[in-house]
Amino acid sequence: MITLSENFRALFYAPFYAAHAIGAYEAEKVEVALRESPDPGRTAADLRAGRVDVMWGGPLRVLLTHAADPAADVVCFCDVVARDPFFVIGREPRPNFRPRDLMGVRFASVAEVPTPWLCLQDDIRRDGADPAALTRTHGPTMAENSVALREGRLDAVQMFQPYAEELLRSGAGHLWSAAADRGLTAYTTLVTRRSVLMSRREELGAMTRAMYRTLRWLAATAGDEVALALASFFPDVPGEVFGAAIDRYRALGLYGPDPITRREGVERLQAAMRSGGALDRDIPFEVVVDNSLAEEAVAAG
Repeated sequence: MITLSENFRALFYAPFYAAHAIGAYEAEKVEVALRESPDPGRTAADLRAGRVDVMWGGPLRVLLTHAADPAADVVCFCDVVARDPFFVIGREPRPNFRPRDLMGVRFASVAEVPTPWLCLQDDIRRDGADPAALTRTHGPTMAENSVALREGRLDAVQMFQPYAEELLRSGAGHLWSAAADRGLTAYTTLVTRRSVLMSRREELGAMTRAMYRTLRWLAATAGDEVALALASFFPDVPGEVFGAAIDRYRALGLYGPDPITRREGVERLQAAMRSGGALDRDIPFEVVVDNSLAEEAVAAG
């Protein structure tokens, strides 16, 4: 049995829950036990300590681990979320929005996890503005920022689904930008230790094939059907909001077409981490990613 730890509960992680819901692991004859995560940092520590076999999470954490310890053996082996799942939602319409347009507005960035702001601040720099000059709130939760936008205490917020969809459907918010439109940004993969990749290669290969099966299912399945299949994982999200959120993500190409991690996505993530001060050097792609199981899965069809 493979023990798989979630990172935290979020709609954009739909493929990881779907693999259980649609029986993808059973179809590939591998037993995978899903363990809920108390928090992303604890999950990463449990992986390194061998208390779990596999986790899903951002390549950002793998990059930071190798930057701090060149002898680290954590590695990404199955790509799933290939683009950035966050949005900028404004209180008023802003046609033709550009990242530098956040200058001069009351803006709240995501505080729960580091990757969204690191990527957005890089977009702002590339657009010729200094993110340090923003009137930016950092600390309240996305739920709290949603309320603040509705009440007029903020002009724009950064958030993921379902918060973005709820604002858009109610008319209280307007879509300024979808970060997925940036292009490939390595966001979420399956992660293990190289020792586990070697010793349990057959099981992890089956796991990768199951995720490939799931990605194909998600690409071919309407959002309302996905919402119905995964309702037990998100009991507090109304089905119509859930379905619309998944359809928006699918239209944006959020999920990879296969489990192969693209070099372009990792390079874009590393560039954002460097510009935001999270990395002081590049980590070689081959240190961070092992695509061998993903390539075998694709070749098997």
